Amino acid sequence: MSAIALAIAFLTAFIFASFVEYWVHRLMHFKPNSVGKRHVDHHRRNEGQGVVWEFLDYVKGSAIAMIVPFFFSAAWAPGWVAGALAFAAFSAYAHQLQHENPTKVFWMKMPVHYVHHKYGQWNHNFGLAVDWWDHIFRTYKPTEWLTKEELSRPERNYLQLRWW
Repeated sequence: MSAIALAIAFLTAFIFASFVEYWVHRLMHFKPNSVGKRHVDHHRRNEGQGVVWEFLDYVKGSAIAMIVPFFFSAAWAPGWVAGALAFAAFSAYAHQLQHENPTKVFWMKMPVHYVHHKYGQWNHNFGLAVDWWDHIFRTYKPTEWLTKEELSRPERNYLQLRWW
């Protein structure tokens, strides 16, 4: 398989994984007493599990989607699986970063997951790592989030997170 085909498979899986993440998170809010019981506890605690544990949860949750290309073309599988794993790693990191150091989320105008928690936005801002789908499905709710609370936090770098 060509490098271009691998890159296309990687990007397609990365984008598809972000789409799945958005809808699974939204489903957890739609059915909080069945699908989202654990998620309700996450909202109560308002903290991540650590990057590694978040990553393992995302991989478990997306394992079926990672198997899909093997049914159609094994040649696409390496790029697809790599893209899905890359998004799981990015999402796990982004999730933990938004809970612990939201001012470092430079790739979004507003750290949507942080705002989702801080302001109890049960029907808005479902993205964890990206906000594309919130914009597309009109669940993005711009909010003035940068307050004295965020500005008074001690300066930390991008790697000063709970990893375990």
